[in-house]
Amino acid sequence: MEAGQRLAADLYYPGCLALDRKQAAADSLAGWARPAGMRSAYTARRWSPDEDRVLLQLGSPTAAAEVLGRTPRSCNLRMWRLRAGHVPQPGER
Repeated sequence: MEAGQRLAADLYYPGCLALDRKQAAADSLAGWARPAGMRSAYTARRWSPDEDRVLLQLGSPTAAAEVLGRTPRSCNLRMWRLRAGHVPQPGER
């Protein structure tokens, strides 16, 4: 969407050497606008060692969710991954 527009603008700038059909396609992308109801793609927020420490200290996904600004489900899953050894503990990184 927007990232594709930026890429096309970088690759097919005015006066660049390009096939006419490719330039026309790139030009048509420039006029695209996100419809009002369309949401943008979700970008995952990585867990930091400090957030892992807070999560483990609190021991409650619900309490940690309020402190960290995350969902209880996200905190619960991260706590399980930390305790099960699927991700390194904060001190091991």
